Amino acid sequence: MRFTLRDIDIPPAWLALHLVGAWVLSFVSPPVFGGFGRLAGQGLVLAGLLLMAAAVAQMALAKTTVIPRRNPSALVTGGLFSLSRNPIYLADAIILLGAILWLDAILALPLVASFVWLIQTRFIRDEETRLTEAFGPEFDLWAARTRRWVGRK
Repeated sequence: MRFTLRDIDIPPAWLALHLVGAWVLSFVSPPVFGGFGRLAGQGLVLAGLLLMAAAVAQMALAKTTVIPRRNPSALVTGGLFSLSRNPIYLADAIILLGAILWLDAILALPLVASFVWLIQTRFIRDEETRLTEAFGPEFDLWAARTRRWVGRK
């Protein structure tokens, strides 16, 4: 099998790139958050990791893939997925925000918006197309009542 750039065009790689950007920006950011930021940041990183683990476990129990660009075998709509259509991506964004607070890198805050936009355009839209093709009205009903990032409609 031949390696291509598409093989590393995955959400964890984009999260890592944004985390590196936050770390670099932490060297030039004025200190703003202090001890509160460190504590809040650590809490958010932990919360994001727990959210991600719970969402991955829920998908594993449903025997469907967590790998982007693969065809799903089940539509998971209960539990965490009743509060967010993308709890793993939400967890990624929470981890990034937590890292920014932890690093006291206020100049890196726009990276959260950058990450959310990138994930939405590179992955979520394609995944929603796949879910529509695979599950039709069932996906449409779930999407009508559950927001893409967080909350019920």
